Parts: sequence; C-alpha cells; structure tokens
Amino acid sequence: MSIEPVKVGMAEFKTALPPLSLITIGLGSCVGVCLWDSLIKIGGMAHIMLPDSTQSRIVQNRAKFADTGVPLLIEEMLKLGANRARLIAKIAGGAQMFNFPGSSNAMRIGERNAEAVKKCLEQERIRLIAEDIGGNFGRTIEFFTDNGNLFIKTINKGQKRI
Repeated sequence: MSIEPVKVGMAEFKTALPPLSLITIGLGSCVGVCLWDSLIKIGGMAHIMLPDSTQSRIVQNRAKFADTGVPLLIEEMLKLGANRARLIAKIAGGAQMFNFPGSSNAMRIGERNAEAVKKCLEQERIRLIAEDIGGNFGRTIEFFTDNGNLFIKTINKGQKRI
C-alpha cells in the first residue's frame, strides 16, 4: 500500500515528515520552493505565484508571493522543530510559458518569480543547493522528506531528480 503525497495547491504551502512526500502539479511560471532539515527530516513546499506582494492590492494570502511565502514557510518549519542553520533549498519552475513579441518585463513572470525566490532565500540565509528553472514547459514536482530528493516530471522533457 503506497502513501499518498501531500498536495500543495497554487499559492499554498505545507510541511511534512517521513514517510510523506509533498507534491505540486502544473508549475508553469510559478516556482516550487522546497526546504529540508536533514537531521529531523522535516520538509516543506511553497507554490509561489508572484514575485512581490508590494505590487499587489490583495495580499491576504502570504503564500502567494515570494517575498512573503518563503519567510512564511521557514517560520512554519522552525515552529515544527527545524533548525534554520540546517535548512537547505531546492527550487523548480519559473518557466516562460507564453512569448509575446515586444513583451515587457512584467510579462517575464517566471523569470521574475525565480529571481525573487533566490533573493529571498539569500536574505533568509538559506542555502540553495539545486534548481531546475526556466524553459517554456510546465513541471510537476514531488519532494521526499525522508532523503530530500526532488523529482521533477515534465511533458516531453522526461523526468529527473535533483
């Protein structure tokens, strides 16, 4: 009997302990942020939709934005016993799903999401050890709390582990 992964929806975050894994389906321009404490084997995942909460009028959902969602995930993991010094990060997504001629910086949402997530991890002093960012294709990611592996599945691009 296999254990169902914990589903992380768009603009959500969740944490889990082994033997559970965390999964988010259909990352396009969004970025999946996975954090892991290897000693107590706690994992967390956030599905980040937008780079910056200060650019939005509606900010009730902190998990939606890189600048508020990453600290929120860290905060929750620390409450559950993770140690900030041991946390490592893996990220995936940030694709440019549509290409418009003469498009502005605002249309590069995937790239901006990835940059914002990296900046936030750096500010929080969380080491980014692996990434699968960019391209023009969607991803489904599953993060395993027992070993910190991140499996990435793509349509027509295969799958890989980082």
